Amino acid sequence: MRIYAEQRGRAARQVLADVLVPLWVVLIVEVARAAFTLIARLQTPGQGLSGAGKAIHDAFVDAVRSVAKAPGIGGGLASAFDTGARAGNSLTSSGQAFSDTVSTLALGTAVAIVVIGALPPVLVWLTLRIRWITAARSALVVRAVDLDLLALRALARRPMRRLLTICPDPAAAWRRDDRAALRKLAALELRMLGLREPSQMPD
Repeated sequence: MRIYAEQRGRAARQVLADVLVPLWVVLIVEVARAAFTLIARLQTPGQGLSGAGKAIHDAFVDAVRSVAKAPGIGGGLASAFDTGARAGNSLTSSGQAFSDTVSTLALGTAVAIVVIGALPPVLVWLTLRIRWITAARSALVVRAVDLDLLALRALARRPMRRLLTICPDPAAAWRRDDRAALRKLAALELRMLGLREPSQMPD
């Protein structure tokens, strides 16, 4: 199976595309990684809030344990300090929620950069490469044995302005089996695919 054209110019462009597209994907992935790192740094305030909330909670829990042993007033003070412990828990939850939101945003941004920046070029590149390989493979099979089929493919696939450079009425040339015109049409199809014309075109 041929994956590059026989004509040097077309082959060079194909090789260049095969090199540039992966490099572009690597660049986009690096940009996405940098964006993820930059946004993820915004988790710091949330982590600080979460840490402060845990410290407050632990401090009030220790206070509850201490005053609970005091006779008479221990129960009331313990209840008041318990409210402070719950406030610490609330701060911890808020900080954690903020950090989770930032983490989700960082990941979503990175994925969006890759999908928007890398996926369309890759899909276009793959589509064009697969389409060319398929067309070139079938053209190579018939190049040496079936002039009429190559000419018919040219009539069906190539722009009218190209066909009119071959003869004033390509369809009429096909119907009257104009061998000279059919050879030119077949050669046009091969050239458009970046393939060489055989030294002897079959009649």
